[in-house]
Amino acid sequence: MKILREILNKVNIINSVGDTSVQIRDIKCNSSNINENDIFIAIAGNQVDGHDYIDSAISSGAKCIVHDKNLENTKDGVTYIFVKCSREAISIIASNFYGNPSSKLNLIGVTGTNGKTTVSTLLYDLFKKIGIRSGLISTVKIVIDQKEFESNHTTPDPITMNMYLNEMVKSKIDYCFMEVSSHGIHQKRINGLKFTGGIFTNLTHDHLDYHKSFEDYRDTKKSFFDNLTKDAFALTNIDDRNGNYMTQNTTALKYTYSLNSISDYKLKILDKTLEGMLLKIGENELWTKLPGKFNAYNILSTYCVGSILGIPNEKLLEKISELNSVPGRFQSYKKNSITAIVDYAHTPDALENILKSINEINKGVNKIITVVGCGGNRDESKRPIMGEIASSLSSKVIFTSDNPRNENPDSIIEQMKRGVKSDDQKKTVSILDRKEAIKVACGLAISNDIILIAGKGHESFQEINGVKRKFDDFDVVKEILNNKK
Repeated sequence: MKILREILNKVNIINSVGDTSVQIRDIKCNSSNINENDIFIAIAGNQVDGHDYIDSAISSGAKCIVHDKNLENTKDGVTYIFVKCSREAISIIASNFYGNPSSKLNLIGVTGTNGKTTVSTLLYDLFKKIGIRSGLISTVKIVIDQKEFESNHTTPDPITMNMYLNEMVKSKIDYCFMEVSSHGIHQKRINGLKFTGGIFTNLTHDHLDYHKSFEDYRDTKKSFFDNLTKDAFALTNIDDRNGNYMTQNTTALKYTYSLNSISDYKLKILDKTLEGMLLKIGENELWTKLPGKFNAYNILSTYCVGSILGIPNEKLLEKISELNSVPGRFQSYKKNSITAIVDYAHTPDALENILKSINEINKGVNKIITVVGCGGNRDESKRPIMGEIASSLSSKVIFTSDNPRNENPDSIIEQMKRGVKSDDQKKTVSILDRKEAIKVACGLAISNDIILIAGKGHESFQEINGVKRKFDDFDVVKEILNNKK
């Protein structure tokens, strides 16, 4: 139990009614989960407004209501806290409730369009290999030392996030590496957290169904760095045209990394294959098992963070060379001289990066067969762009269903096909059933050909009409290739 007055510290309160010395058992923003002596924080969402469920929460035992709309009626025995913004309030309250755990460990945030999962996971793996107790909060999973928990959002809700951070503190975790999404920033889920450092990977066309404009999307990302404290570090990729913009107003200590520009940390690719790359960082050569130019940036940013945090150079290089690909990110399987690659590429830039990397390695010798779709209920404007990229950079393209969610998958495919140039039309075919599409791709492949299955990556399900069913791209292609005669 926590005293209400204490967990309201630093919350922007307009007015309060009732006793602020009451004991609070737990924090909730879902009225259906309320128990006796809980605090209910009413949040207005896109679909549901929590303010409509205040009476229900009180009936279930809520002793305090946090709200950012004027209320017509109040009830005796209940404390009402009128705040400027409920989304901001829940983040600060959750942090206070769990004893501000982010200030008791080193929290490193990774933001950008592509590379968040890879960089945060590589950092977790690196520090674990070095022998430092570490945690991970990512799209794929949440890890405390070596204990894994399921993750449902790129950036969890503030209550969940602070709960896990508190568990990390209890487990004596030194460093936690966390994906920071634009949704999480905009919805103020990270407010109340103290970051030791922040990393910017890149910025491309994504989430414009939510942010409405690229400028809004960009500035949302930038606000993460704006709010870093002067004792934190800000690491930015200055090969990206928004790299310097991201950190121009931060008070944090700035570092830059690049492959092509003058920077604090610079990397050169000496050789590349489907099995990995030979890299040069400064004056040191390094072999990595991660293929592709985009992974060179991921490896470099990982190296930078280790260097900034004082890891000896020799140990850094040794342990980075041992790192493996993140599941669903350029994850390859080879059978009968056919290589299948599964990748999460679901944006135009990510798809272009991986196909260019494959083409650079392949050098036009063998066929590149791409299986690709686009997710439903997401930004429609990127679909024809991805159709154009896939068809122009592949020998053969099979357009298929991804996670259509509540959209018609045939309509999504038609939108992708609109971007295909006339000269590339003959390369394309549409197969709605994703497993059948992968099967056809495997059937078309001969010795030394490369199959790229893009879009879903690590996801072990396919969502159709709101229903999730088991579907793992990597498992499916392995099964088909193993049975190929």
